Amino acid sequence: MSSGKFSGPVWSLFRAVVGFLFACHGAATVLGLFGGHRGSGEAVALGSWPNWWAGLIQLVCGMLVLLGLATRPAAILCSGSMAYAYFIAHQPNNLLPINNGGVSAALYAWTFLAIAALGAGPWSIDARLGPRRTAAATAGPTQAQ
Repeated sequence: MSSGKFSGPVWSLFRAVVGFLFACHGAATVLGLFGGHRGSGEAVALGSWPNWWAGLIQLVCGMLVLLGLATRPAAILCSGSMAYAYFIAHQPNNLLPINNGGVSAALYAWTFLAIAALGAGPWSIDARLGPRRTAAATAGPTQAQ
């Protein structure tokens, strides 16, 4: 089975949209944009645990995933933060995500894990930097003349 000529661009667009949506959650939490944290109209208090830190991860790592820059490490951090959110905030209320309000957290956790495993795709900064990084690594240190 071939992957098809559109699989790379579609994967890149999928990654970018997921990163954008995640960054919007972070902007709402940290900056109070888009209705603020949970529709309160306000940002959470600076440095408050865990909401402000989760929002910072969402904003910064979401933007990195959107751009396709340092995608794998950013996606791992995003996935872990959503797994934490699921098991700490949602799962104690009920076993299944549909019953405990954790569907979004579970979907984000697994989506970012897939992005971390499969990479950014061809339409990304990582893909553009890849050949340069490989060339620099194989060239070795330069000698002063």
